[in-house]
Amino acid sequence: MSYEVHVRRAAHELELARREIQEELRNYPSPVSGCDAQYNHLIGLRGSISEAVRVLRTPQFVATPRTLEPGAGVESR
Repeated sequence: MSYEVHVRRAAHELELARREIQEELRNYPSPVSGCDAQYNHLIGLRGSISEAVRVLRTPQFVATPRTLEPGAGVESR
């Protein structure tokens, strides 16, 4: 199995977890006060998972002597 398969699988599993958290938030009993620690934890976790998926799907730029910054050497049209 190639690393790409593992990365895609990881992103998929994280997306499933994010959806489950979203569903839990949707069904969370009301009223929700500003000090509801579990609700706030779920919101924070949902954001962390969304960020992790974004990072997995966005290649990291690695500087080299010829390309010191992102987009160097790429023609804009």
